Amino acid sequence: MDVALGGTFDPVHDGHRQLFERAFELGDVTVGLTSDDLAPKTRSVERSVRSFEHRKRALESELESIAADYDRAFEVRELESPTGIATEPQFDYLVVSPETKGGGERINEIRQERGHDPLEIVVVPHKLAEDGNIISSTRIVHGEIDEHGNVVEDTDGTDT
Repeated sequence: MDVALGGTFDPVHDGHRQLFERAFELGDVTVGLTSDDLAPKTRSVERSVRSFEHRKRALESELESIAADYDRAFEVRELESPTGIATEPQFDYLVVSPETKGGGERINEIRQERGHDPLEIVVVPHKLAEDGNIISSTRIVHGEIDEHGNVVEDTDGTDT
């Protein structure tokens, strides 16, 4: 089975790792990584995003060990549009987070218009940080939590 998923993945965190693990449980994985032009447009909060090449290297490093654990292959491709690679006919599954499920439904509409079978959309629940809020790259970049969801303490020793 062929599995698609997409995102900006900057930085990669345990919530992303949960998505990757579910994807590799299902089959070989193609990850659409947002281009430098698309990445800022997909952010709900404006923030800096590292270059495509930097993000691709970090993502491939993460995926190598997970793919090996499941004896699966993977590929990272550049996403130029939000619906990107998943509209291509070869995929069977689309792995999404709860907030991107609607995008998955739109992808299936496009696939139907093109005469392709719909993808099975697999929604992976959010991973929560130790404070009970969602682990997100934005929270990590803002210094609230680390990549594992641990609350980062201020220099004066209090939680942020």
